[in-house]
Amino acid sequence: MKLLAQAAAGLVFLLAVLGAILFGLAGLAYWQGWTFLAVFASASIAITIDLARRDPALLARRVQAGPLAEPSAKQKVIQACAGVTFLAIFAIAALDQPARVPTALVIAGNGLVALGLFVVFRVYRANTFTSATIAVERGQHVVSTGPYAIVRHPMYAGAIVMILGMPLALASWWAFVTVPVMVGVIAWRLADEERQLVADLPGYAAYRSRVTHRLVPHLW
Repeated sequence: MKLLAQAAAGLVFLLAVLGAILFGLAGLAYWQGWTFLAVFASASIAITIDLARRDPALLARRVQAGPLAEPSAKQKVIQACAGVTFLAIFAIAALDQPARVPTALVIAGNGLVALGLFVVFRVYRANTFTSATIAVERGQHVVSTGPYAIVRHPMYAGAIVMILGMPLALASWWAFVTVPVMVGVIAWRLADEERQLVADLPGYAAYRSRVTHRLVPHLW
């Protein structure tokens, strides 16, 4: 229960920060912001409850997140850049109101957000070692089944799907300027992560030769 309470407190804090940005800048009538938060919160709560019931060790790894939790200075910088860029999506979207995106696309954007979080959920089901920080733990082994049979970094792929949907869900074309920045930060992070995995995780080099794409099948 203590672990679940810790995870819940972290989620509530994140939602409060996002809500403050969205409605502080765009006003409470920003229905697209409310809809996004409902979708994001619902999926996040479902994932957290599933982890608490099925894999509390993984949930414990996930709550230790953010720049300060990273063991290397390089990853601290990368995570700080990711955090700033993530929050910038919400600030730009809120400042870009009133809405200029059709309602159908807002709905589609929320669908992408939900799809991205579902991919993350599937990754958690496949790999109990999916830590929020980059580190090889005792007893960790290569996972090559499920989404890991398609790309080497399926959780990052799911995150990118979610990020692509967020500007639409938040009804902002201008918010798309943050997407290439976020994708670049994710690519920077996974490149550094792969170097460590090749060096420290037995069997990862062979897995990398079998599954040749990092994020997008048949592309990269």
